[in-house]
Amino acid sequence: MIIIKSPEEIKAMRESGKLTAELCALLKEKIKPGITTLSLDDLALSWIRKKNAQPAFLGYHGYPKSICSSVNEEVVHGIPGSRVLVEGDIVGIDVGVIYNGFYGDMAFTAAIGQISAEARKLLEVTEQSLYAGIREAQVFHRLTDISHAVQEHAEKNGFSVVQQYVGHGIGRQMHEDPQVPNYGAPGCGPVLKPGMTMAIEPMVNMGTYEVEVLADGWTVVTKDRKLSAHFEHSILIGDNGPEILTKI
Repeated sequence: MIIIKSPEEIKAMRESGKLTAELCALLKEKIKPGITTLSLDDLALSWIRKKNAQPAFLGYHGYPKSICSSVNEEVVHGIPGSRVLVEGDIVGIDVGVIYNGFYGDMAFTAAIGQISAEARKLLEVTEQSLYAGIREAQVFHRLTDISHAVQEHAEKNGFSVVQQYVGHGIGRQMHEDPQVPNYGAPGCGPVLKPGMTMAIEPMVNMGTYEVEVLADGWTVVTKDRKLSAHFEHSILIGDNGPEILTKI
């Protein structure tokens, strides 16, 4: 069942979304060669608690950290640890915050120093694919209009879209109905209505769309070990068009 949010609930989601965006902005400032992914996680957890909020990921289905940090061929759900980020890496940071009972969810992929032209294009196209999907999040459009827009933009630029992992509804729970695929034909699925909230999150690969999970049970990597990028926003379907909730 897709939950239509009330005006009061939407106000609360704007607050949780804003906090999530502020944290992402802070982490972007700190990401540089020589930093460990664990230090980013420590920073995030401390910041979240200072804001009287909760880390949405910590303990979720047993996940051990507060953010996900996915480096290079890691697609999503990379666990922060002692790995040092070095010049030429890319790192996907996925952050979830709970504030006043509502979730915010956002992700971005950052370049570590100078990266290759191919990696730069991957990041740019993945973020563009996210916004292509958001533009289709209009009242009376169908859910897969979002999906198709994401896939079309990624594939026309020579990349592939992960199909095993998808976006989702969001609100009082991190994962609500509906699932939001990043692929598919347009014109299918539920009709979009005002008050729906969802997280749109393209995961785009340089090579094959196929992925696998490492032995830690969490980290998803590309099957061919080529680079992957991930961008995400939580959005509201509004009467006057989509509203990005995870922005400052």
